[in-house]
Amino acid sequence: MTTGVELKKKSYEIRKDIVSLVHHAGTGHIGGDLSVTDILVALYYKHMNIDPHNTEDPARDRFVLSKGHSVEALYCVLADRGFFPREELQTYSTYGSKYIGHPNNKINGIEMNTGSLGHGLSIGVGMALAARMDQKPYRVYVVLGDGEMAEGSVWEGIMAGGHYKLDQLTAFVDRNRLQISGTTEAVMGQERQEDRWAAFGWHVISIEGNDVDEIDKAVEEAKATKGRPTVIIANTVKGCGVSLMENKAGWHHRVPTDEEYNEAILELNQRGILL
Repeated sequence: MTTGVELKKKSYEIRKDIVSLVHHAGTGHIGGDLSVTDILVALYYKHMNIDPHNTEDPARDRFVLSKGHSVEALYCVLADRGFFPREELQTYSTYGSKYIGHPNNKINGIEMNTGSLGHGLSIGVGMALAARMDQKPYRVYVVLGDGEMAEGSVWEGIMAGGHYKLDQLTAFVDRNRLQISGTTEAVMGQERQEDRWAAFGWHVISIEGNDVDEIDKAVEEAKATKGRPTVIIANTVKGCGVSLMENKAGWHHRVPTDEEYNEAILELNQRGILL
């Protein structure tokens, strides 16, 4: 899948899967799922070197969802890419299921358990250091939430990534400016985030984070950048694609009613058709 239109259509298909999964399960962090969807689609359907039938390939690219509470989006992408049967997601968040509310590395395609916020970037730094030591060509991608940026361990990872000049490492910040308790700026201000990353030696790219064309170009730029890691500040909309959820902190963790579910699916269908 290489064209922008194909990727955009896939993003709307995945969004429908996410809304259906959360509605069926009666739980999920739907707002952040929808804001990060385009990033996951661009990586998993175009850029990452991965094979659902060879998940232990030493040369595979690594992906870490540091904002692990948005796992529903990741599960939907992995199922669609064939890492596991789609019907297994019907067990999501049920007793005894391995499909739990944060990434679980007992599931094909998931490299690392995450969910305790602040750990993912440091894990990614370790993976990128291992690639260098083993002289492997694989790249490492880490997606963080902007609310997560208040964790001090994130900044230790940023400092280490810059210090070791890990050019195989690319971080995304899902900059939707909302978290469970309100706006990120009210909880812990982080404007001029681009300047902060640059001060630690990172190559910084700021984009419209729900535009797959911009994501595509940014990832290509990251791949071409040598001698330092890259961060892509993805300015997104929480709940992107569903008007009743967009830019509302209340949809950080909320399940749509039957009426809201039907409205969301109808809108996503219409948006996908108009592409």
